Amino acid sequence: MRMRKKAKNYFHLILRIGLGLVFIYAGFLKIRDPIAFAGSVAAYKLLPYFLNYLVAATIPWVELTCGILLIIGYKVRAAAGITAAMNILFIVLLASTIMRGLDIDCGCFRQGGEKTSAWIAIMRDILFLSTALVLCTEKKERKFFTQ
Repeated sequence: MRMRKKAKNYFHLILRIGLGLVFIYAGFLKIRDPIAFAGSVAAYKLLPYFLNYLVAATIPWVELTCGILLIIGYKVRAAAGITAAMNILFIVLLASTIMRGLDIDCGCFRQGGEKTSAWIAIMRDILFLSTALVLCTEKKERKFFTQ
């Protein structure tokens, strides 16, 4: 029984670090080039002009903060819950682009250049959402090296 619990703890640690690194990376890339990210947000054609910049200025910092919290193991359920909510939003937004026939890059990891298919981005976001939901079910908060 003890080995099983230890394996589960390591599994959660790997999930936390993996999801945290993904969100740190995504947030960092967007923070580096907020104008390009604002263009990606605008391509969805859902928000008024000024809100595209507000979203582009806030979402990356939320991603970065959640990623850091997941890695250090502080407020894991809250950070995982926020990442789950963001991924639900991302999935809905990507589905809306498919339904409206927009051929745009999702803006997830890079702005400009080669486009990522909305379907691939949705599949990737479902994986991230599943990971976040698993982390939300963790009963006890754990610190980075605590097993």
